[in-house]
Amino acid sequence: MDSYAQGETTPELLDETIGDNLARTVASYVDREALVECASGRRWTWAELEADVDAVARGLIGAGIRKGDRVGIWGPNSAAWTLVQLATAKIGAILVNVNPAYRTHEFSYVANQSGMRLLVAATSFRTSDYRAMVDETAAENRALERVVYLDDEQSWGGLLADGEGVSADQLAERAASLAPGDPINIQYTSGTTGFPKGATLSHRNILNNGYLVGEICGYTEADRVCIPVPFYHCFGMVMGNLACTTHGAAMVIPAPGFDPALTLKATADESCTSLYGVPTMFIAEWALPDFDTYDLSSVRTGIMAGSPCPEEMMKKLIAAGIDEMTICYGMTETSPVSTQTRRDDSLERKVGTVGRVCPHLEIKIVDPVSGDTVPRGEAGEFCTRGYSVMLGYWDEEEKTREAIDGDGWMHTGDLGVMDDDGYVRITGRIKDMVIRGGENIYPREIEEFLYTHPDVEDVQVVGVPDEKYGEELCAWLRMRPGSEHLDADGVRAFATGKLAHYKIPRYVIVVDEFPMTVTGKVRKVEMREVSTARLGLD
Repeated sequence: MDSYAQGETTPELLDETIGDNLARTVASYVDREALVECASGRRWTWAELEADVDAVARGLIGAGIRKGDRVGIWGPNSAAWTLVQLATAKIGAILVNVNPAYRTHEFSYVANQSGMRLLVAATSFRTSDYRAMVDETAAENRALERVVYLDDEQSWGGLLADGEGVSADQLAERAASLAPGDPINIQYTSGTTGFPKGATLSHRNILNNGYLVGEICGYTEADRVCIPVPFYHCFGMVMGNLACTTHGAAMVIPAPGFDPALTLKATADESCTSLYGVPTMFIAEWALPDFDTYDLSSVRTGIMAGSPCPEEMMKKLIAAGIDEMTICYGMTETSPVSTQTRRDDSLERKVGTVGRVCPHLEIKIVDPVSGDTVPRGEAGEFCTRGYSVMLGYWDEEEKTREAIDGDGWMHTGDLGVMDDDGYVRITGRIKDMVIRGGENIYPREIEEFLYTHPDVEDVQVVGVPDEKYGEELCAWLRMRPGSEHLDADGVRAFATGKLAHYKIPRYVIVVDEFPMTVTGKVRKVEMREVSTARLGLD
C-alpha cells in the first residue's frame, strides 16, 4: 500500500463548496482573466465570470430548480457549459453530464435514470441534432420538464429572465444551505452489464481533485490552461475547469470540439502555459504539416491521460520545451485522478508508469481472487481509497457495493504493478473494457443493443488492435435461421442515430457458434486472437 508522502509538502484538503471556493478566487483575482472562448472571441475577468454565473444560478432558482434536483447538460465545450457547471454547483443542483456523442437510445436512458428535471443543451453540433433527438424522445423522458437551448437567444434569454425576480440574498441563502459532502455531479460511465452507471460525485470529490492535480502541475494565477478535452468528462470539467478556478488560472477553450490546428492556435495566441489531451490529440497536433509555425514557447506543463503515452511523443514534447508534462491515471468513480507523475520525473517514468499516488489518497495492488495486498513488483488489481472515491452509483446501491468494499476501497478492475518507489504501471484490465481513442467502451452495452436487431440471434463484441485509435470494436454475430447475413455496413445503418459513433463496431464477423469453455462461458480471449488474425490486424 502507498499513500502520499515522498517528502513533499502536502497541501491541505479544501473543506468548502465549489461556490465558496469560487468566491474566494474572485475576491483574490477580481480583474485577472478567468475565461477565454476562442470560437466567439469572448473573454471574462473573474468578476465578470462570477456575475454571469450568478445570473444563470438565479435563472435556475427562478425556474424552480431546488437543491438536489438534477439538471442535465448536453453539448460540446463552450463558455456557457462552464457557466452552467459553476451555477448548478452554486445552488446545489446536481449536474448530469451527457456525452455529446450520445444518441436517442443513450440520452433517454440517462435522462430517466437520473430523474433529470431540466436540460441545458446545444441545438446541434457536427452530426448531432440535439433538438431533434430531444423532440424524438419527449414522450419517453418522464421527469424532464424543460429544455433550454444554449445557442437559441430566446430560450437561453428566457432562463436568464426567470432569474430577474430572484434576489442576491435568495442566492446567498441557497448557497449557505450547501455542504461540501453534498452530491453535485453525475457522470455516466459505461457498465459491464448493459447501460451506463451514474457515478455520483460531491463538491469535496471534484473540487479537491481539481485543486490537487493543479498543485502537482504547479498552477498559480499566472497560468493559462488550454482545455481541448471534453467538459462532459472529468478531464475537462475537473482537471481543467476546477484546477483553474481553485488557483485563479485562466481557462482557455480552443474550440467546441477537438481540432488540432485550433488547439495549437489557441495555445500560441493566448500564451498558454499548460496544454491538455489524450495521446491521440498530441499526436494529431504534432503531425500538422505547419506545426513549426505555432509558437509554443509559453507552454511548460500539462496533462496527458486516457491511455499510455508513447515514448516518441513524450520526446517530441520535451524537444518543444514542454518538459514538465504530467501523466495522470484514474477513473470517473474517483473524481478522477488517483496517480500522477511529477513535473520533474524522468522520461522513463513518464512513459513507463502512470505516476504515484496523489495527496490525501491511498493506493494498493491486491490479488483479484483473495483480496490480499501483493508484494511490490507483482501484478494485481489497482485499488484506491480517500476523499476522491464517489458517493456511489446513482440509485444503484448493489452496484456501488460491488465497486467499493466495506473498508472504502474502490476496486478499479485494472491490473497494475507498483515499484519500490510507489510508481504504478497499468498492465491490463480484468474486465473486457475496450479503450478506443481514450473512450472507455464496455462490450456488454453494445451487445445488448445489437440483440434488439430482428435478425440477430446472439452477439459478442471484442476489442481488436487499431493503429489510429488503439482499439476498435469487432462484433461476432450469430444470425437467426433463414435471415440475411449482416455486414459492417448493415450494423452501422442499424446503430447510427441510436448509439454514439465510437460505440458502433467497425468490424463484423458472422459465425455459426462462439468459442466456449467447458463450463459454457464464451472465450473472448480466443475471439480477440481469431478476429485479429482474420482481419489482418496483427
